[in-house]
Amino acid sequence: MELIRNGKTPLLVAHRGVTGGNIPSNSEAAFRAAISLGADVVELDVALSRSGSLFVFHPGMEPAHIGTKKLLCVRSDKSIEKLRYRNGDHTKTSQPVLTLDDALELLRGHCMVNLDKFWTAPAAIADCVRRHGMADDVLIKTGTSEHDLRRVEETAPDMRFLAIVREKDDVSQSLRGRRLRFAGIEALFKTDDAPVVSDDHIAWLHQNGLCIWGNAIVYDERAVIAGTHTDDTAVTGDPDTGWGWYRNKGFDLVQTDHLAAAKAYFERQQHDDV
Repeated sequence: MELIRNGKTPLLVAHRGVTGGNIPSNSEAAFRAAISLGADVVELDVALSRSGSLFVFHPGMEPAHIGTKKLLCVRSDKSIEKLRYRNGDHTKTSQPVLTLDDALELLRGHCMVNLDKFWTAPAAIADCVRRHGMADDVLIKTGTSEHDLRRVEETAPDMRFLAIVREKDDVSQSLRGRRLRFAGIEALFKTDDAPVVSDDHIAWLHQNGLCIWGNAIVYDERAVIAGTHTDDTAVTGDPDTGWGWYRNKGFDLVQTDHLAAAKAYFERQQHDDV
């Protein structure tokens, strides 16, 4: 899949699949819903069991998502297999915690997959991806410390890599010369005047074959990562500010918790352009 959109409708990333009602995030149902609604990319979180097995779960969210304070990282594989996700009302569902193997097999051939928390076990995650023949179908992201970059070079030089950049991009120029399949950046910013989202910088990225990813999701209102250009802004009455801004600025990928609404909005915008 081509990541650079050249001003066209951004690719839409379904944050932990498509959730809501009785469908929990990071679950089989969430991923099937994302496929059904036409997600271009599905983002999922990778966590480790006590023995180092790979599961799909957001570490630290055990109380909210499975109703227990006991972390997955101290549980056995058999114990995790018995767990069931909670829905938005904190009621137990029938949805188990998937293994990464099961999740990749489910998504393979339908969309790209963003493997969040790749840094928790890069070698094991990369090996799992290759077992499923999906090295061309995943996106991995990490910070830009030398430690993080070397681990990507050592474990996943064949997989498309996005650097997580906050406010100003001081790394893309140098990353182009490293043993990385460097595809672009995830831009985190508090205000529209941040250098990382300037028109000149986005144009430079595209001129050099690099994409830019933005986050409309709101994980924590106190941790601003996209200014006012959020799902909250979009679905409460101002989609042009919430989502349209990304298209106008030339973003290539936008992560959202409201895939169906965002997709319908961008389709209307594209229709209006014709």
